[in-house]
Amino acid sequence: MANLRVHADRLEVELTGAEKTLAFRGGDLVVQRDDIRSATITDDPWIWIRGIRTRGTEIPLVVAAGVWKYHGGSDFVLVKGKRQAIVLDLSAGEFARLILTTNHAAELVERLRVAAAPEPDGDA
Repeated sequence: MANLRVHADRLEVELTGAEKTLAFRGGDLVVQRDDIRSATITDDPWIWIRGIRTRGTEIPLVVAAGVWKYHGGSDFVLVKGKRQAIVLDLSAGEFARLILTTNHAAELVERLRVAAAPEPDGDA
């Protein structure tokens, strides 16, 4: 399962070797924090997949990994089975949406929210 790392300025999606092979992708994904418009937790990630697969692997309800193209752009999908997933809508970058299964969706959303909170200005 991909390792998701939240930094102050970016989210890194570190793919395993098998995931890179299934997705036909050579490297990991990096998304700037400012580009994340929304984060949604879903128990059925399969209904969020839109368009047609242009690069990657798909066995319906088992695994979907790679790039899906739709009329407005491209999405990166890494869905395994019927696990909980996070859907990230993006405003800029390589993809319009990331759909990623993870065992830690709630924690990820919380870390994205907390890290994005404004810092106090020091005036009391």
